Amino acid sequence: MPVIIICLTVGYVVGAWKFWTGFSKTHFKQSLPNRIGFSLLWPVLFIANSSYRRNFRRALRE
Repeated sequence: MPVIIICLTVGYVVGAWKFWTGFSKTHFKQSLPNRIGFSLLWPVLFIANSSYRRNFRRALRE
């Protein structure tokens, strides 16, 4: 059980960090509140919103 929680936590942090660093590649308004909110809520938004999924993938590209 603890291994699953650790894996999910690491995945969440990695996803948030990658989105945070690639935020400038998205079509979202480039503001600090947007960057913080979209980075923290990425799992929920990724599941619920197709536009966010496209921008998330764009942020993760090299």
